[in-house]
Amino acid sequence: MNKALRLLAVPTLALGALALSTAPAMAHDGDHSYQSTLGQLNGSTATGTVTVDVTGNTAHAVLKVSGLPATFKDAPYPHVQHIHVGAQGVCPAPSADKDGDGVVSTTEGAPFYGAIGTTLSVSGDTSPAAGLDLKLAGQGASYTVDRTFELNAETAAALHDGKAVVVVHGLDPATLSPAAQAAPSDLVPSLPLAATSPALCGTLTAGMAMPSGGADTGVATEADGTNTAGLALGGGLALVALAGGAYVVRRRATA
Repeated sequence: MNKALRLLAVPTLALGALALSTAPAMAHDGDHSYQSTLGQLNGSTATGTVTVDVTGNTAHAVLKVSGLPATFKDAPYPHVQHIHVGAQGVCPAPSADKDGDGVVSTTEGAPFYGAIGTTLSVSGDTSPAAGLDLKLAGQGASYTVDRTFELNAETAAALHDGKAVVVVHGLDPATLSPAAQAAPSDLVPSLPLAATSPALCGTLTAGMAMPSGGADTGVATEADGTNTAGLALGGGLALVALAGGAYVVRRRATA
């Protein structure tokens, strides 16, 4: 391991306060697919999509990202990513930056997206405790995470409730304010703040069950104008309108 990776290879216990247990999930009520097009945080210019296809207690996740910082101290930049659970199920707004350094840190964002439910590692452990294991992180500017794993109860519940949030971490320090560039990580003080702060974020939304292997892109996003919740609401309003019309016809017939 080169000098840069030795610097970054910190104990994963640093995420203990943000990690949850990995108890097996109860049997899932049917097969489902969840998707998201990831939004940018903290001035990031990266893009990403994620799908999670659930069959029983097994999940197949495909995360594709590009445009992230490519190097850190002359080595490929390790980016960790997780499914966060247990909070509001949304991505933080810039106003979540409470210390005024221009960066929404991981802990500042936690009240919105929650703790780690599942680590989306490139290979190996997907437990919350593996959240900062950089040997399992995505490397460089663009990469794909394609994993099949057993859902734990917390992640399964968050997916079911529409409150599971995917967060990809790792910013380019050069894009941050001088105060943020000089600040240590809120998780691992030996690292810079940029290394562990969120760059991409998106809430996983339910769609139709997908074939094994998942889809390439997210759906139900503001970017493409499609929203499954909106479609469901529209269908409900249409039924209400039809019911109202039938009532008017019956009333006129009675009259």
